[in-house]
Amino acid sequence: MISIQTNVAALYGLQNLNTNQANEQNTIEEMTSGYRINSAADDPAGVAMANQLRNAGAVLTQGVSNGNNAVGQLQIIDGGLSNISQILDRLQTLATEGSSSTFTGNFTTLATEFANDVTEISRQAQNVGMNTGGDFNAALSVYVGGGLGNSNGASIGVAVETIALSGTSMAVDAAGLGLSAYTAVSNLTNSANFSAAISAIAAAVTSLGQVQGAVGAGINQLNFAINLAQSQITNDSAAQSTIRDANMAQAATNLSQQQVLMQSAMAALAQANQIPQAVLKLLQG
Repeated sequence: MISIQTNVAALYGLQNLNTNQANEQNTIEEMTSGYRINSAADDPAGVAMANQLRNAGAVLTQGVSNGNNAVGQLQIIDGGLSNISQILDRLQTLATEGSSSTFTGNFTTLATEFANDVTEISRQAQNVGMNTGGDFNAALSVYVGGGLGNSNGASIGVAVETIALSGTSMAVDAAGLGLSAYTAVSNLTNSANFSAAISAIAAAVTSLGQVQGAVGAGINQLNFAINLAQSQITNDSAAQSTIRDANMAQAATNLSQQQVLMQSAMAALAQANQIPQAVLKLLQG
């Protein structure tokens, strides 16, 4: 039917032209942004998944920073423990010297240095936070991430690394090492006192070694956690890219197709607009 009131062919042409124009605009937006998903409408389920992956990546990135900061602090503690170990070596030398019954030197001079060195151990332990009740004489929690989520209500990972440095046994001041009695010069007045100190220092060396072992294990533990977090960051980024990023080769192909469709739609619409003019020929007859 020929009608001048309703040009159905032109309406179809206009409808397809609008569709092609919208597709072309979406393709151009995809190519210029580099993203396949530029709004939630592009892929509602995909954008939700991509956002979760991006959020997990943000947590893990900060978690790696947290882990590295913790490793740095443990390395500072480790350096302090190594220095305390050297002080214990000096104390053992002094104790061995004073324990001999043939020692003819001044016990007061020997005892003064000994007591000063024991006091220095406490000062250095406090300096690195490993004195009794110190900042790092505790169960240290380091949030690295990567353990969030659940499966049927059950947790599927632990996001926090714990370094066990709490308790008196992990303190390396004079009290923690069992050397408190030797901060007083009056307790070191003869060879018998120094002989007893030899055993006390040997026990302190053992105690210090246990703390050093815990700190070293903590450093290794955190480094392993950091390595896992970095791997997860890479994998999360790759998964997010698969969902969110545009396939530029495909987008370029789509753009060429949309441009051809736009041109053909414009040409067809122009032809459809000529159809009502056929009525004039009928009237002229």
